[in-house]
Amino acid sequence: MFGNWRIGSVNGALLAAYFIPAWTLVAFNIMVAPVHGLYERPSVAVALFLSDHLQMAGMDTVRAAWLLALGRLTVVAFFAIYLALLCIPRIRKNGGSDEALGIALAIGSLISFASMIMASKVGEMAALRLHATELLLLLGAAIVVVIERPEAAPKIVQKTVEATPTLGLEQAELLHNR
Repeated sequence: MFGNWRIGSVNGALLAAYFIPAWTLVAFNIMVAPVHGLYERPSVAVALFLSDHLQMAGMDTVRAAWLLALGRLTVVAFFAIYLALLCIPRIRKNGGSDEALGIALAIGSLISFASMIMASKVGEMAALRLHATELLLLLGAAIVVVIERPEAAPKIVQKTVEATPTLGLEQAELLHNR
């Protein structure tokens, strides 16, 4: 059953198994209570950076929190699409699900990198470790996906049939010409 699974497929499925529940919970906490959800551990660096360095007031902070939740849910959606496409063997074998994984990795890496930079600016070390770990997971998966290409389709080898000797001036041999 697992003979046609590539390392990138398994790696992407394991990443999806982590990011889908973790980032969905964070995004829903932000959507339910934007300010409270933004000041929880996974997003506290973004909240502190927005309030300290950008001096955002209440409604602007809520909008930024919702934008962060939307970005996280976008990554979750692309991971879910990747898992759905991964269940179809024909698509999995030829690497058709790699686009959804690539988009999830790109957007997730961007969010994790920005959050890591914000955590380093505000001095939040626990958030810095979390975002650096997530970024390394995403970049490692991206490297595996880029380097590992799907197997090429097997070439069909056909036996050549011996051709009849060619006729002079390439005339067709018809029944009445014999």
